[in-house]
Amino acid sequence: MDNIVGKKTGLAVAANLTVAILVVLWLIPTIGLLVSSFRDRDAISATGWWRAPFSTEQTFRGRGDTETVTQDGALFILTGNVFDDPEVAPSFPDGPATISAFGTRGNNPGEYTAGTTADLGDGEALLINADGTYRYALPEDPGSRGPRYYIQAKTPPKFTLSNYETVITAGGMGQAFINTLTVTIPATIIPILMAAFAAYALAWMDFAGRSWIIAAIIGLLVVPLQLALVPMLQLHNQVGIGQSFLGIWLAHSAFGQPLAVYLLRNYMIGLPRDIIESARVDGGTDFQIFMKIVLPLSFPALAAFAIFQFLWTWNDLLVAKVFLPSGEATKVMTVKIADDLLGSRGGDWGILASAAFVSIAVPLLVFFSLQRYLVRGLLAGSVK
Repeated sequence: MDNIVGKKTGLAVAANLTVAILVVLWLIPTIGLLVSSFRDRDAISATGWWRAPFSTEQTFRGRGDTETVTQDGALFILTGNVFDDPEVAPSFPDGPATISAFGTRGNNPGEYTAGTTADLGDGEALLINADGTYRYALPEDPGSRGPRYYIQAKTPPKFTLSNYETVITAGGMGQAFINTLTVTIPATIIPILMAAFAAYALAWMDFAGRSWIIAAIIGLLVVPLQLALVPMLQLHNQVGIGQSFLGIWLAHSAFGQPLAVYLLRNYMIGLPRDIIESARVDGGTDFQIFMKIVLPLSFPALAAFAIFQFLWTWNDLLVAKVFLPSGEATKVMTVKIADDLLGSRGGDWGILASAAFVSIAVPLLVFFSLQRYLVRGLLAGSVK
């Protein structure tokens, strides 16, 4: 009964359920990164991204207003409202919130409950009410710099585009985008052209040592590119290329060749032999057969590799750091983000999250434009 046409087996249901679970697990970090890109730094530090739609309790700090100081016997009294403090007010653009706790130390900002008087010793006392009004009693004149206090208050959920504005308007980001395209497009086209010719030769041309070359290409698939970075850079310096766009094009082309040749050769060898032999009988040369028959039929495999190569090259940081000069004129987006945004804003996760989504916009466009060819290209040569 399990083999009735139109009825799914238990194994098929389990497989579909497993795929669905994997997709959800894969999407959770991406969704979290997307939500964080629209939150400010304080909200990210206070709660996880899944709490973004709800009010969050955050800590703020301010200083007593010395312009309102009055003297009550031996004590100096500061009064006011914490929501009028220039340090606190920008965090509450929609008006005052409800304060739940306050303190005078950064390591314990919620030491006292709002509405209670905190005895700080030597006659010093602080009262902060839930509505933000406060009374600060000091045994000495505070001068022009009021004492520091901390408050904890719930803030409504807030989403902003300021993180994206910061990334997009960052100095040199436009040039970095152009540089990334300058690196990625040639570094995707060059290895495809080189690998296509090599794949056709290994698939349809008989010559001595062909099997050894195929075995060597398969072996190169497992060699880490980090092993070749320094030797290749030394070679570039010796031949006069050095750190340049030409150098990084050749580096990406070399690193992408093993997979490209392996993928395209598997696809081309699966093409109908009758078509190739008929073309040869009609007098077609290998170059004509390659250009007019094999290459058009191999478009799914070419597109599949183009997706991988474009994504790897666009998101590359290591190769760009090694084979490009360190000046602003040649920085790609990954280097710009790592050096300028990550370097100066290491704790500003909203900026980093928005930078990640800005940098993946073009790769996503390429992927969704060519993804229908991905499976067909990757499965090429797997069955006969």
